[in-house]
Amino acid sequence: MSQVSVSTPFNIYLEFEIAPFFRRLLAWFLDMLVLMLYARGMKYFLDQVIYGPVEISKGVDVVLVSLPMLLYHLLMETLYQGQSLGKKAMGIRVISIEGGEPRLGQYLMRWLFRLWEWPMFFGYLAMDSYWFVIQVLLTGVLGLVVVVIVAVSNKSQRLGDLAAGTTVVDLRYRYSLADTLFKEIVDENYKVRFPEVMRLSDRDINAIRSVIAYTEKNQQYETAHRVAGKVREVLNIQTDLEVLDFLEKLLSDYNYLATKDKG
Repeated sequence: MSQVSVSTPFNIYLEFEIAPFFRRLLAWFLDMLVLMLYARGMKYFLDQVIYGPVEISKGVDVVLVSLPMLLYHLLMETLYQGQSLGKKAMGIRVISIEGGEPRLGQYLMRWLFRLWEWPMFFGYLAMDSYWFVIQVLLTGVLGLVVVVIVAVSNKSQRLGDLAAGTTVVDLRYRYSLADTLFKEIVDENYKVRFPEVMRLSDRDINAIRSVIAYTEKNQQYETAHRVAGKVREVLNIQTDLEVLDFLEKLLSDYNYLATKDKG
């Protein structure tokens, strides 16, 4: 299985397994199924439950049916750390080539390059069933271009990924990407040892979490030592803690101070 290396904020490279093409394809089909079920369900609800025999305007269809479908991938990936429902079911996720979760601008760029899907989302508004089927088939044919690009790119990226600097990885082999940055420390007597950790960014902390998970999974400590040394240098910290104990204490201190500030 091919891999992709992403850099952390400490100039340390971690390797992730590229999501297999068939898993990405299945995720796409699942997402399309969700969208089609939503469209049929919402149309039925509007036509039969809300308006009955009264004909509704195309504008209502656009706002309540097409736009949610159109924005589905952008909203899902932004709100759920790079996963749509299909991606979540297939255990894959979008990450930034720079390391960690993509920024909003990267999600937006990926979404803009889904132009080839858009005719299908609006085609049924002004056409009968026959022409809607034609639109679906046309979208599928255009999708073959995406398949070719994914197949020939080094990191299995489609055009949107290439433009945004992202790729899709297999979470079954992640090292890891944190689902949740903060983990509340409930011990009232908790003692902070490294308050300097608050000088790090959320992205730095995510990188440390990834390095810890990578080290624990592979029992390879070189990366952890390099990251720990870089953190000690940046924060001017002197400690005799073992490397993983030091990194885990940093996370605990950060989580405690961050959640305390939020409270």
